[in-house]
Amino acid sequence: MTHDHLEIRSKDHRLYNADLAPIPHRERKWGAFEIFNVWNNDIQSLFGYTLAASLFISHGLNGWWTFTAIVLAGFIVMILVNLTGKPSVRYGIPYAVMARVSMGVQGAKFPALVRGVVAIFWYGVQTYFASTAVALLLRAVFGLDAGGTGFLGMSGVEWLSYFIVCALQLVVFSMGIEWVGRFLNWAGPFVYLVMIVLMIAIWWKAGSGLLTELGNIFQGNDEASTRGPVAAFFAITGTMIAYFAAVVINFGDFSRFVKSERQMMIGNFWGLPVSIAIFSFIALMITAGTVVLFGERLVNPADIVERVDNIWLTVIAAFTFFAATISINLVANFIPAAYDLANLYPSRISARTGGYLTATIAFFIGALWVSVISKIGIASFVDTLGAALAPLYGILVADYYILRKRRINLQDLFSSQAGGNYHYVKGWNKTAIMAFGIAALFSVSTVWIPALEAMSGFGWMIGALLGGVLHVALMRRFEEVETGSNGVSDFH
Repeated sequence: MTHDHLEIRSKDHRLYNADLAPIPHRERKWGAFEIFNVWNNDIQSLFGYTLAASLFISHGLNGWWTFTAIVLAGFIVMILVNLTGKPSVRYGIPYAVMARVSMGVQGAKFPALVRGVVAIFWYGVQTYFASTAVALLLRAVFGLDAGGTGFLGMSGVEWLSYFIVCALQLVVFSMGIEWVGRFLNWAGPFVYLVMIVLMIAIWWKAGSGLLTELGNIFQGNDEASTRGPVAAFFAITGTMIAYFAAVVINFGDFSRFVKSERQMMIGNFWGLPVSIAIFSFIALMITAGTVVLFGERLVNPADIVERVDNIWLTVIAAFTFFAATISINLVANFIPAAYDLANLYPSRISARTGGYLTATIAFFIGALWVSVISKIGIASFVDTLGAALAPLYGILVADYYILRKRRINLQDLFSSQAGGNYHYVKGWNKTAIMAFGIAALFSVSTVWIPALEAMSGFGWMIGALLGGVLHVALMRRFEEVETGSNGVSDFH
């Protein structure tokens, strides 16, 4: 494939800017290692650790089955992102542009906005979690007192830490995607090293009591599952899938930087099921050790490190968790939101401008996490966001693989002229919007309506499947589906 295949001949300023344009293969520098570290940092963030550790103690399922459910989720997510990543490897376009195929060149602004809102939300939450590591670092090095609970549930030290993280993330973003990639490649492996050291330190201090607590976890938790072991197993799997839901949908924002599909798939394999298995095992060992040492199961690594009486471990761990959390925050939340906002008004909003808008809005979201948002519970929070996004995944995949047969007209993605393949009605595919609305309403209902409680935890899978099925059925009934015919349809 040559550069000409991905060159846009007619650049409509209403749909095109340099950030949304296809990236030629010769300009791509990411390989399997970069993709591997995207997932590493996502899993290793403070929120990711807290979620993995809490799943071992919140569903009343023994440790073996919980571990199996988490790893199964890793394999499922790997398959899902391979499907959404391949189109962007071929065409070099971000999710916001790829969504134009199914939603219309103007209608794609709707799913991009929905995805952007969720990305901004996650960005704010992850910023707060990163700030807890900085607060730990400041207290350890300078002996600063937490100062009690202050405004919106955060003390003065915590507010200072929050401002520091917000500022540093903007600095990293301003340095560009290549520098962010290098940052990921450093943070991912280093976090693993620190987690292993922390696990060994906990194990050394806990002694034989650790094995006893591990036995308790693997035999079953104190709180029996009210829905039965099978439902609990799939609920854990569903929650882990929902955790990755935002990245699953817009994985094209990252795969467009990768040199080949093969390198993307290798990175996904090592970064998802393999990395999840290793990290979950470490999280389980550390969580079990906290019961022996501190008399309670601590699921936030910042709290654990703070109680381990070793200043050097505290400093290194705090710095590493901070680095890992802001790394994935930039890649999985900041950059997608920047692209999505740029897609709303390409001629006026660049990815950089979109990034600054993201940071401004997310600042208030993160500040409200402690006092307001976290009260709904981590699992419910993750499941709700995942269920709302799921139909967008189903629609994109079903449209590309079933309706389009993996063929799209790249030129028409950047053209607002009537008669284009993706113009539909004034640029909007109302059929796809309808499919999304019906599927999203049902999938979110599975999380919050008591009558549908048995489906809770499956919201993402239900929403994705329902969205895809409805889209295919309605499109075949009401729309004439065109496939690309400009000679760039099926690259290998």
